[in-house]
Amino acid sequence: MTTISDFSATALTGEQRDLSTYAGDVVLVVNTASKCGFTPQYAGLEALYEELKDDGFVVLGFPCNQFGSQEPGAEDEIGEFCQMNYGVTFPMFAKVDVNGDDAHPLFEWLKSEKKGLLGGRIKWNFTKFLVGRDGRVIERYAPNTEPADITADARAALAAGGSTEA
Repeated sequence: MTTISDFSATALTGEQRDLSTYAGDVVLVVNTASKCGFTPQYAGLEALYEELKDDGFVVLGFPCNQFGSQEPGAEDEIGEFCQMNYGVTFPMFAKVDVNGDDAHPLFEWLKSEKKGLLGGRIKWNFTKFLVGRDGRVIERYAPNTEPADITADARAALAAGGSTEA
């Protein structure tokens, strides 16, 4: 059975990071963009991370330029923007594609586990996937779902110790 631990990704700083680093954590994977109407969600994502990180919760941000070219910057610009404007301290990764032939394998897996309104495709920036401590996808959230609205699900996943599905 595939889990989030089976993947790796390049961090904003350029090093390859094995996502097994987050094994046993509840993970919220988000495709992000700096020039999107949903960009202020960075503040909510950081607040959620700060609130729950000591309980084993982490947010992983994956910038994506596939929707309206709303993430045009280089990795160093993205990191500076997130830190300066939203105080982001959760892990951020290098830009990825989330749809199409060049989609990152992590997002191919996430989409296959939880389909959305467009089937397997991601609709827009700030689509979110909640992954349980067991590394399996629990839920998918639309771009307009505010991070605060995920708090109860994140807490339930932390308490359950794994997937909340039967």
